[in-house]
Amino acid sequence: MSFFPFRRALAGLAAAVSVAALGQTAEAGIFHTGGKAAAVSAARISEIQRALDEQRLMDAGRLIDEDMAAGSRDPQLRVMAGELGLLRGRYDAALQDFKAAETAPQTAAAALQGQGVALARMGRNDEAVAELQKAVTAAPGSWRAWNALGSEYDLRRDWPHATEAYAKAIAGSNGSALVLNNRGYSQLLQGRFADAIADFVAALQKKPDLTEARTNLRLAMALNGDYARSIAGADPENRAALLNNAGFAAGIRGDYAKAENLLDEALQARGEFYDRASQNLKVIHTLEAAPKTAKHDPE
Repeated sequence: MSFFPFRRALAGLAAAVSVAALGQTAEAGIFHTGGKAAAVSAARISEIQRALDEQRLMDAGRLIDEDMAAGSRDPQLRVMAGELGLLRGRYDAALQDFKAAETAPQTAAAALQGQGVALARMGRNDEAVAELQKAVTAAPGSWRAWNALGSEYDLRRDWPHATEAYAKAIAGSNGSALVLNNRGYSQLLQGRFADAIADFVAALQKKPDLTEARTNLRLAMALNGDYARSIAGADPENRAALLNNAGFAAGIRGDYAKAENLLDEALQARGEFYDRASQNLKVIHTLEAAPKTAKHDPE
């Protein structure tokens, strides 16, 4: 069945989203092996971290490159190069940077966390879980590692461990909007729609511009049978997609008449051919027309 997907907000290290590479980057292999192994100043580390937090990737890359060119091999710099690699979707390079930083005691936990996140993004899930578990053992307050573990447990449908991981991530992050959204996503997968709604609302209270949480909130409302609220206040540009999502949700609930009405509205709202809504409508018609199979007790 065609589906407008759930959205999980990504929380790597400094990152919430993956961004296309721009300009020269700091990657594994260009750290100098010679020169003075000078520590980077706290002010410089803060400057680079601020650039990463604000998604100023060119600035972050330039600052890292400058310190590398000066011969610095500070492991904190290597962790930040890994963060930059995550943000740019260069997961192999990020993994190498984090591995290099693992050998220094002051950055070992952050490096393990980064390796786990990079491996998860690469689809190497068993390895990701192993590294993330090492990270939370080394530093139990590593909320991004707990958040990433929650996502991995979701993939395995291991709901008890997912619930525990998100609880620790929420406690460690002081209720991060990203983690609240991701726990809500987990609860959507479990069919706990009312709980999911509560998490998405809480996420939006923390971060009103978190698009993933707003999209997921509307979908959760529709899956909970509240179709009107799921599309309320939609702007004309997004109305067709929201009607499609609500129609799909109605179909999941077996409310076929309502699903048809909502999907028909989606087609009308688009004002042009809307392939996804059209395909969903065909599926609903097929399900509605399917004969009910009689149940028999086993002989």
